Amino acid sequence: QVQLVESGGGLVQAGGSLRLSCAASGSRFGIDVMGWYRQAPGKQRELVATVTSGGRTNYADSVKGRFTISRDNAKNTVYLQMDSLKPEDTAVYYCNTENIFSQTYWGQGTQVTVSS
Repeated sequence: QVQLVESGGGLVQAGGSLRLSCAASGSRFGIDVMGWYRQAPGKQRELVATVTSGGRTNYADSVKGRFTISRDNAKNTVYLQMDSLKPEDTAVYYCNTENIFSQTYWGQGTQVTVSS
């Protein structure tokens, strides 16, 4: 059973920074894509950023230039460095992984709150 353990959420003032981490364990197959999604109250879950095992990244337009995704393949861990945070970044952030057979898994979510 694949487990994703997230950490690093919290409360920060606008303009501040946070770093999220997500460690994956229990995968029998190689993990291709790791990423972060978020869901604000009353809104649908949306993509924040993804990174492939080869290092190719993809970002939502709303976070480009402010957020940086990275991963440590040896540790099956993905990171999200969030800088210049805005109140509209407030959401529950979910880690997501997709293995080489396109099976996806989700973390339990971590709350990020940005105060104005």
